[in-house]
Amino acid sequence: MIAFGPVPSRRLGFSIGINHIPPKHCSYSCVYCQVGRTDHLIIKPKEFLSVKEIVLSVEQKIIETQNKGQPIDYLSFVPDGEPTLDAHLGEEIEALKSFGYPIAVISNATLIDQAEIRQILNKANWVSIKIDSVQEEIWRKINRPNRRLNLEIILKGMLDFAREYSGELVTESMLIEGINDDEVSNIRLAEFLWKLKPQKSYLAIPIRPPAENRVFPPDSLTLQKIKQIISSSVPSTICLFDAEEDQFIATGEITKDILSITSVHPIREAALRKMLSKSGVDWNVVEKLVSEKRLIKQVHQNIVFYRRNPDHI
Repeated sequence: MIAFGPVPSRRLGFSIGINHIPPKHCSYSCVYCQVGRTDHLIIKPKEFLSVKEIVLSVEQKIIETQNKGQPIDYLSFVPDGEPTLDAHLGEEIEALKSFGYPIAVISNATLIDQAEIRQILNKANWVSIKIDSVQEEIWRKINRPNRRLNLEIILKGMLDFAREYSGELVTESMLIEGINDDEVSNIRLAEFLWKLKPQKSYLAIPIRPPAENRVFPPDSLTLQKIKQIISSSVPSTICLFDAEEDQFIATGEITKDILSITSVHPIREAALRKMLSKSGVDWNVVEKLVSEKRLIKQVHQNIVFYRRNPDHI
């Protein structure tokens, strides 16, 4: 279940997701990660799946989606871990272009100082890079990076990429109460974004169950102040402070679709119920998956979410 969706994205419309990295291989172990803590904290790209496997999975999902009459806006690399850790990412992007849809990559940018990684990302039409903080101590507290990573080198790599990149570059910053929501932190972030000059800057808060239960969003007044600070550097600053729309779509076998989506994207109960209703499927399907421990039920800020159990993949 490499390809999943299409998922309603607040940034990309209806996006077919590509989960090309097994859980949980990443260069970060972010405190807010919606798919849990990182098991394999790595920074060297390696081979996980063949290009052929990925292309065939995406092709099947495109056919299923088209047969349902549903739109596809992007093919998006948004795996359980960092997409640039896939040694074949460049080949995969090139191969998927043959389907005629724009390609998106959502990256934490930890390897972006490497020229070959920047060349690979330059193949995509849309690239999002994560910048939660430009201050060393806060960066380590939030992102919990591989100890061999260096923030100053990463930030320089981002600036190099922004100068070279011909597609749409956006940034995303996760705001966490008591960690990076103070005025000084966000003035420093705004100063860096002014140098980077992304087309859009997205501000997010942890609305899904995070890896650590001590993680909470800042209050509404603080969020308003942060938006004012960031928008002074990036006019197109967009806040992702609300839940996604309830427009998840099942295009294939319902159990596989639920598990493939929730592997990367925990779903609110209300959205999942709506998805099943559209497909004419009873809620017993979800209850069975929970009883089999293939799906985990979680409560975050009084909202019930469902995500795939990483121990049963």
